[in-house]
Amino acid sequence: MNTIKVALAGQPNVGKSSLINAISNAKLKVGNFSGVTVEKTQINFRFCDEVSCQDYSVDIIDLPGAYSLTDYTIEEKVTRSFLLSDEYDVIVNVVDSTHLQRNLTFTTQLLEMGKKVVVALNMIDEANKEGIEIDHKQLSTILGVPCIKTSANKKIGIEELKSAIIKAHNSPNTPSKVVYSDFMEEEIAKLNFFLKAKKFVSPYSYRQMSIKLLQEDKEAYALIHDKPIWMEIAPIIREAKTHIYLHTDTQDITQIFSDEYFAFAKGVKMEVMSTKSMRAANLTQKIDNILIDKIVGIPIFLFFMWALFQLTFELGAIPMEYIDAFFAYLGEQAKFILGEGNLGQLVADGMIAGVGAVVLFLPNIIILFIGIALLETTGYMSRVAFLLDGFFHKFGLHGKSFIPLVTGFGCSVPAYMAARTLKNERDRLLTLFIIGFMSCGARLPIYVLFVSAFFAPSSAGNVLFLIYIAGALLGLIGAKVLHLLVFKGEDEPFVMEMPKYRLPSLKLIWHTVYIQALSYLKKAGTFILLASIVIWFASNYPKNRVLEASYNTKIENATAEETKVALANELQMKLLENSYLGIIGKFTEPLVVPLGMDWKMAVALETGLAAKEMVVSTLGILYAIGESDETSSNLQEQLRQNISFPAAMAFIVFVMIYLPCLAASMVFVREAGSWKYLGYLFVFTTGSAWVLSFITYRVLVIMA
Repeated sequence: MNTIKVALAGQPNVGKSSLINAISNAKLKVGNFSGVTVEKTQINFRFCDEVSCQDYSVDIIDLPGAYSLTDYTIEEKVTRSFLLSDEYDVIVNVVDSTHLQRNLTFTTQLLEMGKKVVVALNMIDEANKEGIEIDHKQLSTILGVPCIKTSANKKIGIEELKSAIIKAHNSPNTPSKVVYSDFMEEEIAKLNFFLKAKKFVSPYSYRQMSIKLLQEDKEAYALIHDKPIWMEIAPIIREAKTHIYLHTDTQDITQIFSDEYFAFAKGVKMEVMSTKSMRAANLTQKIDNILIDKIVGIPIFLFFMWALFQLTFELGAIPMEYIDAFFAYLGEQAKFILGEGNLGQLVADGMIAGVGAVVLFLPNIIILFIGIALLETTGYMSRVAFLLDGFFHKFGLHGKSFIPLVTGFGCSVPAYMAARTLKNERDRLLTLFIIGFMSCGARLPIYVLFVSAFFAPSSAGNVLFLIYIAGALLGLIGAKVLHLLVFKGEDEPFVMEMPKYRLPSLKLIWHTVYIQALSYLKKAGTFILLASIVIWFASNYPKNRVLEASYNTKIENATAEETKVALANELQMKLLENSYLGIIGKFTEPLVVPLGMDWKMAVALETGLAAKEMVVSTLGILYAIGESDETSSNLQEQLRQNISFPAAMAFIVFVMIYLPCLAASMVFVREAGSWKYLGYLFVFTTGSAWVLSFITYRVLVIMA
């Protein structure tokens, strides 16, 4: 006969004693745990498993009630000590169904231990009386362990619980499905990668060891402290702690993980539990009842996003005039010092104009990043993810996809990395393919440029908001298509952690915005500077001395000033068409002509494959060359004169959808796991961009 030892664990007053009585039929032994006066209750029962046709002798040890695996009280010390030992085979975690969230915080800690666990949803009869409904099958899928509805008083689910214990004992251990906040998961992943690379040997999995190190677990530190690996891993742990402290309002690691358990437990509860009457017990619940309400929640979110884009446009426009004037002054000074020759033109029209066109939109970028950081640090983003979960499922996505998708509004690189929180490969790949539809901060300057050029200032903010919403909706439609044709399969449930509401952390917002803005400026000062020089060179060479001489003669012979300006502009246009850049643009022009675009716009789109910021600087170089008067030197004026409204809208649609920048594409390859996916992404995004731009252009031409 097989013997199974079971540890019965749970918080105080969850009905463990009643459950033991219901199981045991009075084969009960009472004593004390070794070395302490804490009472130890133990029962034994025999069970015949009809599936395996085997008899089992099951010993159940009732552990003292504990709110967590700490050692604050003698009862918790006893429970923790026993659960950390190898004196048992299966944990039966008894949960009070009427207080599911509070009890699940302890369940979370038990799951982290890597032991075999069965969850008994006790007092289910009382929960039903209170109008509480729990989807135990969904809960089992989320937690990765059997969850059985039981009632010790009514003898409900007792036999099912016994069968679950036997089945759990005969099944292999499964990894914990507990997930933490994104910043925490990021640091766990770093430690996990390091331990795996070092092939560190311990009784725990690499993930368990990583979590224990962050929790400052004494046993984990004892395992690693005296080994050579300690010198290498200590700085990684310090850096991880610094990052974690930045995202929390305390440096008490116990409190930090308690908040994480609370967030996970609340997320689980909201996924699996429903009540007939939602009475808010505290301010957090009252706010949640409004923000995650199915009727008013989404309009509130859309209003916040609309307000953010209004601020991005209105406030961002204030310093733009001064930044533009500053770079214009620098260009004039460069030509004054270096002369009007090739060197002066290179510095003024290539380097300063190219970089200036990008830096011009830094205020817009900063405002957008501040807005997103505010929504994240207050805990609101997680609520929106939960709110949109059902809506996202219609398109083959999970609500948890919302975080990387919203991050994509800032930058695609961290957005691709944020998709790691999706453990299911199908969901993760589908999310990775859709992130590019969320317009990143680098595309914002392009939108602001075209919106400012073709729309009245009073409606510009609304148009900008509609562009972002349209991109997101197109992404959802794309997700549905991919879900039906490529990434088929059943959705796997995940939990969206529900952190406590917090006041905005100025330190964290500053850190986030500073890093992103600095990254933007580094691009402008390095990569984009170099690219601006290359584009300027390609647009000015090879020189055509014969053509220049011919037009210079015409200009000298002209009497009217307007004729001279027109001839000078015509000369510059012909020189551009015969330059290296013109040759490339002319070669690819047939691809964009059906979209109403010319070769200059084709070149701008092509440089955008390297960095989206380059689109604006390329347009600035191509359309602003050869202009002599102050009014016509304005890039917006040049766009209005040279590009039709339908073509401009088609250009915006193309930019909205096609492949992200080179840096983001490289991160996409790393996260997707294969170069072939980048090829699929290029075909999918560029093909979609061309078709939708064509439709946009043709519809607007017909309507004009």
